[in-house]
Amino acid sequence: MENTKPIPHYKSNKRFSQTFKRVFFVEKLYNTTGFILLSALAILIAVGTAYAGIVFGVLLIMGIVALPLLYAIIAYPKFGIIVLLIMSYTLFVLTQFGLDGPIGTLMDGLQVLLVLGMFIQMKKDKNWAIFKSPITWVSLLWLGYNLIELLNPNAGSNMAWLYTVRPVAITTLTYFVFMYNINSVKYIRLILKIWLFLTCIGAAYAFKQEYIGFNAHEQSYLAMPGIADLLLINGHWRKFSIFSDPVAFAYNMVMPSIFCICMLTLEIKRWKKIVLGCLIGFFLDAMLFSGTRGANVLIPAALGLFVVLKFNRRILIATILAAIFLAFLIMVPTSNPNLYRFQTAFKPSNDDSYNLRKRNQKRIQPYIVSHIMGGGLGSTGEWGERFTPESYLAHFPPDSGYIRVAVEDGWAGLLIFCAFMFVIMKTGINNYYLIEDKELKTYCLAMTLIIFAYNLANFPQEALVQFPSSILFYLEAALINITLRLDIAQRAERDRLMMAPNII
Repeated sequence: MENTKPIPHYKSNKRFSQTFKRVFFVEKLYNTTGFILLSALAILIAVGTAYAGIVFGVLLIMGIVALPLLYAIIAYPKFGIIVLLIMSYTLFVLTQFGLDGPIGTLMDGLQVLLVLGMFIQMKKDKNWAIFKSPITWVSLLWLGYNLIELLNPNAGSNMAWLYTVRPVAITTLTYFVFMYNINSVKYIRLILKIWLFLTCIGAAYAFKQEYIGFNAHEQSYLAMPGIADLLLINGHWRKFSIFSDPVAFAYNMVMPSIFCICMLTLEIKRWKKIVLGCLIGFFLDAMLFSGTRGANVLIPAALGLFVVLKFNRRILIATILAAIFLAFLIMVPTSNPNLYRFQTAFKPSNDDSYNLRKRNQKRIQPYIVSHIMGGGLGSTGEWGERFTPESYLAHFPPDSGYIRVAVEDGWAGLLIFCAFMFVIMKTGINNYYLIEDKELKTYCLAMTLIIFAYNLANFPQEALVQFPSSILFYLEAALINITLRLDIAQRAERDRLMMAPNII
């Protein structure tokens, strides 16, 4: 009796696991347990449908789909990142299927789930060193300053701050999600391929809007008061494709084009270069349908930095030829409304809207200089009109990401924001010269040029506030760090393999 040992508790768990597998996977509920469970489910569906009608059925289906999806996003963050990327492109398409609620909240919730999943992972692997980078520190500085804006004595409404800081804070945290979970070249390739595929869908739908027309939902949107003043230029509608507006559409055609241009410098198969060249033409042609003049100067500007960072004879010749072609497009007489609007981007002094923006910026300068913390987050635009409609800033049109920062965050906030952008650019350039692997080096170069283009785009328009640009910006900033990290890991593995024969 003394040698008798009690049965360990884990054996009962093992017995339960075996029973569960037998009932559900081997016998497939073709047993008494299955009869009871399925009967109870049938009664639940019958009662729910009788009392709630089709609403119950829709909620039941959503629950069946949503719960496993939510679990997968938290438990498998790489899957969640792909879902986030796809959702950022298709979010505004969902409104055409009856989703008229706060769609931005849906994206906020998705990002919160990813952040939650990251913290759960870090309980097991507390590798804080993975975030070590100047970009990380300046991102936290920018986030912290926006949180401190709650104490701004000039702010007219705490609710305006809350509605404005929420997407800023959550989107900034996605940078850390990307940094933590993107850990292989293979996964980077997958993300970039999905990005190009989604861009192709956006470009193709813009061609549909241009040559076939708008659908019923889009026509009802265009008929809303004030929309024609923004989108109808000389009798021709500006196209917005699957995005929120023509500006977001245009910028999300330019950025993948910059990436494709960089990829052309890699030693890849000829057919891949042909595909990349076709994609560049496809994206930029679609971009013209947007009528967004600010987007037209981004490619030439990015090419200028491209030549400086990757200077060689072949690239210099290609750039000269591209400059000649660009000059031809700017000077050639045309009756095409899209090409004509493209040409006006390089003649801003003749543009009435540009001159109006200059006057508005001149008018607001004394206010910016006299308010170190600005008027508070959400003091201009939609939230300003909603929460502080009587204020001086409520009806001021910033028309620029930098002007909005200067007005709402003050000149101190503008300095921090400019430092934020400078550090990302500086880190990208430094990492580009440090990376040895050609593929990773090209990815880093592309991300740096895209961040540079976003900097320029943020002056004439608000380039970083709409999906998917707000998500892609932090993805690209993270990739600048990730590419160097992966390159260092590859070099360490290569050195280890070289040393192994000597050790043996």
